Amino acid sequence: METIKAIIIDDEALARELVRSFLSQELEIEILGEYSDGFQGLKAINDLNPDLVFLDVQMPKLTGFEMLELLDKPCNIVFTTAYNEYAIKAFEHNAIDYLLKPFSGDRFKNALSKAKERIKSADSNKQIEKIKSHNDSSSQLINRVVVKSRNKIDVIAVDKIKYFEAQDDYVMIYTSQGKYLKQKTMKYFETHLNPKDFCRIHRSYLLRIDQISQLQPYEKDSWVVVLKSGESLKVSRNGFKLLKKQLEL
Repeated sequence: METIKAIIIDDEALARELVRSFLSQELEIEILGEYSDGFQGLKAINDLNPDLVFLDVQMPKLTGFEMLELLDKPCNIVFTTAYNEYAIKAFEHNAIDYLLKPFSGDRFKNALSKAKERIKSADSNKQIEKIKSHNDSSSQLINRVVVKSRNKIDVIAVDKIKYFEAQDDYVMIYTSQGKYLKQKTMKYFETHLNPKDFCRIHRSYLLRIDQISQLQPYEKDSWVVVLKSGESLKVSRNGFKLLKKQLEL
């Protein structure tokens, strides 16, 4: 086998050291670098184009899943995670390699063997899509959204978002600081945001409830909401029913 180029991304120094020590025993592995947060790791993946990435799931600045959303290039991922055994079953179902901390040398070799097979089969694209699909189908609520534009990454807190607007295969996110384009569906945000805070008022709009200033009639059987910022958004019939229910009108 040709040399496999690998990088390590983990905010825990001891965890990085453990992975590095196991990899040093593998003659065909070349470690390109190790990084302590998702921002550095993302740049390294896009710049160095590694064959294999050992990636922590939970990191403070950018989680492993958030980082994968922003990748320009596909790569083979072995997760290193402190998730419990039950949560990890979802990873197994989607054929995702993982190392549950603390892991042994034998467990590491097993995961590495699987990764080598994937590299041989050139299946990186499918693996990344499976990871994203698993993440999108989970029921876990989000409290922030990461967006990449050119060489800049913005981490947007959900409580700073005014509303979302559907734009084909993308969603425009509006905040008081500006607007951001994200390649996600409205359905994703509708199912991953707290329903107590957001309402789908129209097929094109998902609105944060506390941004409403007024609800006004527009034409026959149609309404608009006026936001605190002064913006006006159309409300569909179904959206009006949902909004009335949430506002308890």
